[in-house]
Amino acid sequence: MYNNQNDKGQQQSGPSLPLVIEGKPFTWPHQYITDAELRQLGHLPAEGDIYMDISEPWRDEKIDPSIPVNLAREGIEQFYIRRPLPYTINGKEFTSNSQYIKGQRIRQEGNISKDDDIFLQIEKPWDDELIENHEWVNLARPGREHFCSKPSIIDITLIVNAREKMWNKRTITFEEVVFLQYGPTDPNPQITYSVLYKNGPRQNPEGMMTEGETLFVKDKMNFHVSKTNQS
Repeated sequence: MYNNQNDKGQQQSGPSLPLVIEGKPFTWPHQYITDAELRQLGHLPAEGDIYMDISEPWRDEKIDPSIPVNLAREGIEQFYIRRPLPYTINGKEFTSNSQYIKGQRIRQEGNISKDDDIFLQIEKPWDDELIENHEWVNLARPGREHFCSKPSIIDITLIVNAREKMWNKRTITFEEVVFLQYGPTDPNPQITYSVLYKNGPRQNPEGMMTEGETLFVKDKMNFHVSKTNQS
């Protein structure tokens, strides 16, 4: 029941609660939110029904404009406007009623093996974009989005200190980059390593690695590894 109100019929403010509208994160200062408030907060159009995303096997719930939604329930509530948007998975036609689709849903609908990676196809000469299970893709961009699956076992070339190194994984750790250049790390505490990278994929295009960090990689990604003796 919607009873978090004061004597004047207004909601009482409390800690801000997180929610997601069309794939974008927001916070709301009240326990309850109405259809009209969702549209205003998420800049949604007046037409089209708002739905709340419900975990399978349950069906998504249509929001009744006359009944506020309780945001204090377990988990983060996710809302979207239902409008069919076309896309393909490995050449097969699908439609989504949400502007955004999650990698996990693409995997389920396309019956894609956990041993395969999902890619959003990009016009050449650009590389296809790797889509992780937790990532959201905007289906409302110009044109129709096409997804495909590829085996996770890969064979790419990394450039480490101007030398080509073969690599067969989608990710690489700080320690693995150092090993490609120097072999096993020196146990001497006075020895430190630094790793710079560029020409990386969308998830990590360039920057400096820290010890224990893991990066996504792509063909011809460039690393510069240095070793310093602080004694």
